[in-house]
Amino acid sequence: MTRQPTPQAEPAVEAGASLILALGVTQVAGYGALYYAFAVLAPGITRSLGWAPEWTYGGFALGLLAGGLAAPFAGRLIDRHGTRRMMSIGSVLASLSLLALSRAEGAVGYYAAMIALEVVSTLVLYDAAFTALTQAHGARARRAISKLTLIGGFASTLFWPLTTALQAHTDWRTIYQIYALGYGVLALPLHAFLLPRGRATLAARAAPPSGTPSPGGYLAGTARRRAFALLAIAFSLQGFVVSAMSVHMLTLLQGFGFSAALAVTLGAMVGPSQVAGRLVEMLFGANVSPVTTAWVSGALMPLGFALLAAGGGMAALAGLFAVAYGVSMGLSSIVRGTVPLQLFGPAGYGAMLGKLSAPGLAIRAAAPLAFAVMMERAGLFASTAVLIGLSGAAALALLLLARGVPR
Repeated sequence: MTRQPTPQAEPAVEAGASLILALGVTQVAGYGALYYAFAVLAPGITRSLGWAPEWTYGGFALGLLAGGLAAPFAGRLIDRHGTRRMMSIGSVLASLSLLALSRAEGAVGYYAAMIALEVVSTLVLYDAAFTALTQAHGARARRAISKLTLIGGFASTLFWPLTTALQAHTDWRTIYQIYALGYGVLALPLHAFLLPRGRATLAARAAPPSGTPSPGGYLAGTARRRAFALLAIAFSLQGFVVSAMSVHMLTLLQGFGFSAALAVTLGAMVGPSQVAGRLVEMLFGANVSPVTTAWVSGALMPLGFALLAAGGGMAALAGLFAVAYGVSMGLSSIVRGTVPLQLFGPAGYGAMLGKLSAPGLAIRAAAPLAFAVMMERAGLFASTAVLIGLSGAAALALLLLARGVPR
């Protein structure tokens, strides 16, 4: 049988440093403007619109739910039409959604803008970017994904202080208008000119015919369905924990007896720990299976919460919690892109990520409110035990996944 030549030259051109850097810039800007800015601007939105905070955060939660439902459809569009076209369209729609949010005057306008913003986010954030790298690199996209998440980890580090500084001089509406213009001007040309062309990529060419065994050893049949279910469970449970902590981490730390200043310091350790975990994976993880990285990173999260609960207010153990939690979060972003690629292959990758993201995004939408009620009614330690249980169950699902994957 004649061996077909492997098209290596094109991916090297399409998915070189320029592509990773371009996507890194748009991910920092996208997560910063579309996601992290809201945490800073939410109180101002509440005061401006004259309603209770629950209405403001409810719009954000409803948007996340809509984004979760839209994710599989967005993935299929990206697979069908290519990342260059869909992420370029997403750039324009994201800018328009930010502009619409800045002009919202009542509940209808605000909720409609938040839903539009989160739905459009599925076309421009990590899942779409991972698909762009996979369309360029095919099955060899792991290292590129690691590099991308390393850059993307700086989104909150840059946009929280930037948004806070802008808020000292203007209101939330003007800030969102600045971000709408800035994101469009920055992201549209990068997506339109540097992303892989069309959908006739290495990923599509390398895909085996439907119903035939994959030469790359990708899972099929019952093994594929089992792996998908375990990944969906793990991503969903971790999504609940991360979403709850994104809103309530400082409250949780203060509940354990730490001052507000120390709680902020501990919380600030999470970001650098994320970047450190991603850097270690990028430098030393090439010889480690992605599914191994998945369960190890998953195990760090319940370990961190257990240290916090057992610490009795000890700052040192709380610091270890922040580091373990941050490293776990940082690695989980890489795992989200690399494990589906390892197990299921590059064919239909965008749709696969959308299907895996959908339940997690929907659950994440409910997490902040659910955890607030939990802390109020069940207490601090019971709520922390729930976090340990959920993150521990996610780690167990990832361990079962790793044990079930043939070497």
